[in-house]
Amino acid sequence: MKKSLLFIPDISGFTKFVQNTEVEHSQHVIAELLEVLIKSNTEDLKLAEVEGDALFFYKEEDIPSQEKLLAQVEAMFTAFYSHLKILKENRICPCTACATAPELQLKIVAHCGKLQFIEVQGNRKPFGQQVIEAHRLLKNSIDSDNYALISKDLVNEIGLAHDYTSKLYTFNSGADFYDGLNTEYIFSIINKEELSLKPFLESKTVTVEGSPNLSFVHEFNVPSETLLEYISNLKYRHSWTDNVTKIEYDENEITKKGSQHTCVINEKHFNFTSVVKEAKKGQLVYGEYSTSPPPVDEIYQFYIIEPVSNVKCILTVEIYWKVKSPFKKLMMSLFVKRLFAKTVKNTLQNLFEFSEKQKN
Repeated sequence: MKKSLLFIPDISGFTKFVQNTEVEHSQHVIAELLEVLIKSNTEDLKLAEVEGDALFFYKEEDIPSQEKLLAQVEAMFTAFYSHLKILKENRICPCTACATAPELQLKIVAHCGKLQFIEVQGNRKPFGQQVIEAHRLLKNSIDSDNYALISKDLVNEIGLAHDYTSKLYTFNSGADFYDGLNTEYIFSIINKEELSLKPFLESKTVTVEGSPNLSFVHEFNVPSETLLEYISNLKYRHSWTDNVTKIEYDENEITKKGSQHTCVINEKHFNFTSVVKEAKKGQLVYGEYSTSPPPVDEIYQFYIIEPVSNVKCILTVEIYWKVKSPFKKLMMSLFVKRLFAKTVKNTLQNLFEFSEKQKN
């Protein structure tokens, strides 16, 4: 039986992050990051288990070369920190989970050995001493939460020098006692500055000129952060919007600048992108941009929330649109503007009633 690779990316700081932040958003952040790590699997590793804040991969009776293994480690670190940068630069939500997500770190443990397997409810999973050893290596004495660790067994298998260095890696030797046995490994602290982070489209703050075409104000008896959550979290949208058949969006994603969703109304699809505009001190702003709803060519709708107290806030809804053709402008002035106004007023009342129900 040939040796197999065991590979565990583990998100550092998970326990503190979940305990000290808003539960739902912290869960979304971790889910997004785990998904990013899974998608950065370049070596066709098999996912055995999602272990809360970690992923347990293996490659049965096949160990990648030194070059491929180090490239796989780099790919996961790059994907992880690229996504954290997106969360930082494009975040809308002010909650602690979203604000502190960029402080999370990553550690990766790689080990090898001859694997045994068990079957649980039709799922074949690695089992035995090598699996135990791989997980023990996560409980090491390395003075960092951002590193790659490779066991001595795997180092010998792929012929990796104990003092291997490159632009990203500077390996050092380490050892810890587990159950009275000395376990050796090499490790490298990963310098995030040396990673070639993936470029992404940074959604900038929108600038709108002139006064809004429509503006409405409503008082709410909930904290401003709570109201922002009801507005920006699309899972609540059905509860306070009328005539929407379906809302299509990524349920595992926290809404941020550049997030996209589709509203289906009477079998017609209207596409929206999340945006923000400049806010005054103390205000929270969430907006949506679209080129879909006729007869407008472009439309922005902003929700501007200003706290009155810890349990009360004022919501101002501002709508800006651009209409090019004279015929469309006539339609807007005669019919559509009144229809928009009626719809927004009804929506605000629905949102108010929904927010009151959530307090019970």
